[in-house]
Parts: sequence; structure tokens; C-alpha cells
Amino acid sequence: MCGIAGAVDLRGMREFPTRRLLAMTGAIAHRGPDDEQVHIEPGIALGNRRLSIVDLAGGRQPLANENGEIWVAYNGELFEYPELFAELKLRGHRFSTRCDTELWVHLYEDLGEGMFEKTRGQFGVSLWDRPNRTLILGRDRVGICPLYYTERDGWLLWGSEIKALLASGMVPARPDPKGVDHLFTFFCAGTTRTYFEGIKSIPPGHYLRIKDGRVELRKYWDLDFPDRGEERRLDDPTPLVDEFEDLLRQAVERRLRADVPVVSYISGGLDSTVVLGLCSRHRGEAIPSFTIGLDNAGPDERTHSTESAQVLGSKLTTVVMDRLKIADAFPELTMAAEGPVLDTSCAALMRLAQAVHEQGYKVALTGEGADEALAGYVWFKGQKVREQIRRGLGPLGTPLLRLARVSLMHAIGGGKAHRPPELAIGGVRTAQQDMYEMIAQAREQLYTREMWGRLGDHDAYSDLDITNDRMHRWDPLNQSLYVGYRVMLAGLLMISKGDRISMHSSVETRYPFLDDDVISFCAGIAPEYKLHGMTEKWILRQVAAKTLPKQIANRPKTMFRASLAKTFLDEHRPHWVDQLLSPESLRKTGYFDPNTVARERAWQMMIPRITAKRFVYDVGLTCVVSTQLWHHLFCGGGLCDLPTWSPPVPAEERVPEVVGS
Repeated sequence: MCGIAGAVDLRGMREFPTRRLLAMTGAIAHRGPDDEQVHIEPGIALGNRRLSIVDLAGGRQPLANENGEIWVAYNGELFEYPELFAELKLRGHRFSTRCDTELWVHLYEDLGEGMFEKTRGQFGVSLWDRPNRTLILGRDRVGICPLYYTERDGWLLWGSEIKALLASGMVPARPDPKGVDHLFTFFCAGTTRTYFEGIKSIPPGHYLRIKDGRVELRKYWDLDFPDRGEERRLDDPTPLVDEFEDLLRQAVERRLRADVPVVSYISGGLDSTVVLGLCSRHRGEAIPSFTIGLDNAGPDERTHSTESAQVLGSKLTTVVMDRLKIADAFPELTMAAEGPVLDTSCAALMRLAQAVHEQGYKVALTGEGADEALAGYVWFKGQKVREQIRRGLGPLGTPLLRLARVSLMHAIGGGKAHRPPELAIGGVRTAQQDMYEMIAQAREQLYTREMWGRLGDHDAYSDLDITNDRMHRWDPLNQSLYVGYRVMLAGLLMISKGDRISMHSSVETRYPFLDDDVISFCAGIAPEYKLHGMTEKWILRQVAAKTLPKQIANRPKTMFRASLAKTFLDEHRPHWVDQLLSPESLRKTGYFDPNTVARERAWQMMIPRITAKRFVYDVGLTCVVSTQLWHHLFCGGGLCDLPTWSPPVPAEERVPEVVGS
């Protein structure tokens, strides 16, 4: 992958300053340490930092078609690039490189904005149509690659990371309280909203069309499921298991395409082990693997991952983390993620990517995405249990469960975050919503009156903009899976656990379970092949049973996580935690009530047993620490003695090639 940045004039034909563009690309140099080029002409500026993976010598960008009318700067991979090259050559197109970047200009020549129907992979792309003075900014279907934009002084600026926008010198780093409220509601800013005021994210499966000063957001793809009862279902599911195995094999093989060596992440779980096994089968030998060990910081999967690597013959590198190392890494993690991070295990994953980079690798395959496709999270089981209870109670089931839910919310925080059915996500109540509402109770006590005033009548759920008209026709499990793809996958997993922390170390992560064909297959099969009784990812287990030892194929799901609030509250905490949580610092930001934070902080360390309330404030206090830390690093400092983020100053001698005119 790479990093892109640029600007388009919404008012006319002004020329964007080269030095300003270099500041933007310089801020994301970690995404592309191998090369840097820019293209500037009146009204448009395209910049690229390259991480060379395919056609190492010839794939420099921005690049243009033969007559120089269509320009592209691009971040990502089109994994079917050999097939697309062959198809386009048969139609008379001439290529000057072997790099998938060049496919964009020729696909656009043939298909215009319809090119997104053919571009399957992971990408953020900027394409300039000079004759029609039209700019296209697009993002892949499920949001693996990020792409941000904002409008300032008649310019639309964009970048693979928010740092590029801030480095322009035109965009102030102002916090958006509504984005912070998303963290306390969905664990992430899972929509177009970010944590920065005025900076937006292009949603997955969408692109911006900018022409004549008008900016239009257009959708080119959305996940779909069959109507309830019409899913693929066989008396003997063996053919479906075989089909799934074949699709996974193809997805892995496509993601092994590179002109550099490829490695794999592996945990003690099923998903990454299946990926590594399929890699080994395709290559005829195991590729290197990397894993994390946790010392007194959460469930440690070293024994399982070591066993899996040994069975497959893979050379394993283990990165060991404890709570102190996780806390020490958190400022760097926050700067990489550009927002508050709830999941402390992301710090361990960031160190894992650094280990990959230190050994000279650029590409790593992961098992991320299987839980979203095949109901791997505990809340999907909770939804099933609740439905069984509701049916067992008969007519009283629904009101009794609602009463129990409301009572729990009031006991934890106050109950304001509980939503009646008509205000549920997309008009339906999904598996995640009980969890969202429970965690959101922490806001009732932690937010200041000032924070509530800044939020006004804002409703985080309305930001989700989940308006798929077909949603009511799907099985309840598929409704919940859809919300998982739309919110947590793109907003949390692909940022704090994916692109941002891997590209921070110049490592591209690839996701076979997020292959388009794999997603489509999983969406189409019957719910019982995903969650079979209380066995999650049932069909994947059948694939694993054909290729892996029984003890690996039948391992129960273990969510990779590290300690939350204890990471920042125990006696070994970094000094900056106390500074961030001091009454003075809390009053400066105005988000959180100092007295409540102090009370809940003391209570959290006194109560040894796990209760619903303790869990909620475990999450809530972690959000408080990470929000304060993010605000300090990006929004002016003054809360602790950690250094703040600032854009790099372009060196005078760094003058990249300016291509085209």
C-alpha cells in the first residue's frame, strides 16, 4: 500500500503550493518510504508516498494514461491485476508498467465511474479527469483502506490519514465532541464522522465526485443478504463446505501475489491458522508467522499459536507484551490511529507490525474479518439466547426482557442510553445494541454538563445512516452481521487494529476473509452454517477439519484482548496517566467530570469481582484516558508532559520529482 494526499480547487484554477503538498505527503511518509512524487497543475494537486510491493522499479505514481489526460494516485491493491491486465490488453489498451496502479486510468477510460464495479481489492484512490475537470475519490467496499477529506478556503483536501490534512497548514485540529460520543456509544467513530471537527471519512463502498465546485457522495456497493428463509441450505452441507474452502483458497492465493516476501499473523485461534495453512498448501512450504504473547495482560495464546506454527512448519516470531509495555506504547498508538483507542490490544498489534518491518517484510496476511462474516462474537450468541428466552416466556417475553434491560441500564448509569424499539439501528434491534447501550451508561455519570451541552440533541445512532430498505427482510443474525460490517469493522478493526497501526511501520496487511467472493458466499448461506447452536463459525470449522489437526479445528473462540482500565490504573501506570486524569486537565478539555472520574477510578481498583457495572466503567475509564491522551497529542497539548504531534517540516533538499504538466 501507499499514502496519497492532494487538493482540488472548488472555485477555479488556482495552483496549489508545492511545499504545502510536500508537507502533506511528508506527514504520511511512513505509509510509503520507498518513493515520493507529486503532480501539480492549475486547480489540482496529487501526491503519493509509495510502499513498493508490485513492479518495484516501474510502479511510480502519480501516473497517467497515454495522452496524459487521466491521472491517478492510489493506495492499495487490486488483487486480480493479472486478469485485469490481460482483459484490458485484449481491448487494445497499452501499458507502460506491471503495477496495478495503471489499471485505474484504463478502466476509467472504458467505464468511467463504473470502474468501481471491476476494482475489487483494498484501496483508496484519487483520479483526475483533466478534459472533464472531474476528480474521483473512492474507497474499497468494506473500508480496509482509509480516505479522509475536508474543505478549507475553497479547496477540498484529501489524504490517506488525517495527519496529511493537518500538515497542510490549512486545517486546524479541533475536537468534535460528537465523535467522542461515538467512542462511548460504538467504541469507534464508525461513520463519516471523525474525532476532528470538519474532517470526514469517505464511507466504505462510496466515492466522491467533485466537478464544477460541487461535491457529491455516491454509493457504488452495499452488502446484501437473501430474504429470510431463502438462504442457501442443503440437506448435506458438504458441497457448501467444499465451495467455501475453494473460495478461501483463491482469496489467499490472490493475496500472496507480490514481488516481495509475504508473511502471516497467527494467533491461537482458528481464522489465522486456516489462512496460514492455506498459504503453506499453495506455496508448498510454510511462510514465516508472527504472534503476540501477553504477560499478565489478558488471555495468552502463545501455547496455541506455537502449536499451530509447529504443525504447519512455520518459523514463528513472538512479540511479548505486558501491561506496562502496552501503556508505554499507547501515546504512539494514539498518534498512529489519530483518535482515542479503546482496545488496548491494538498496542500489541502495533508492536507486532514493527517486528515484521524490522525483519525486512512489507506484507502480512491476517485472519481479520471471519468473525464479521460468520458470527464469531459473543453478542451473536447472546442474541440467540434472548430470542429463546423470549419465545419460552410466550406473550410476556418481549415486555419482560425489555423491563430487565431497562432495569439493568438504570442500575449501571441512569438508563438514558436505552433506546425503544422504534429508535433501534435501521429500525431493528441488533445483537450489538444491548452491549452498546450498556457501555454507553458510563456517559451518564462521566460526562460534564458542558459536554452534554456541546452535544445538544445529537443522537449518535442517527449518524450511522443505516437505511438499507432490505434490512427488514433478512434473518436477525444477518441484520446484526450487516451492522458489524458497517460500524465496527471499518470504524474500529480496520483502523485501530488494521491499516493505521500496520502502515505506521510500513507494513501492508491483507485480509482473505474480506475478499469479495468470500463475503458474498458467507452472506448467502443459511444462518445455522454460521452460528450452529452455540458453535460460532461452524462452516469454517468444517474447512479446518479437512486440513488441520482436530485439536486446532475445534478450539473455542477466544477474543484477543488485553486488560483495559488496569493498564492505566494499577501501581505501575505511566506518570502521564495521573496528569491526564488530574482535575486541572479534565477541566481543560471539559469532557469528563473530575469528581466522577476520581470516584470511579478508586472504586474500580477496590472491587475485585467482575460485575456489569464494573465492566461498564472499566470500558468507560479506558475511554476517558484515551480521549484525554488524544486531545493532548493532537488538539493543543497542555494536559501532560508528553510531546504533542506536529507535522514534519519538509527538508529543503527533499525535492521529489514533479511529474506531468
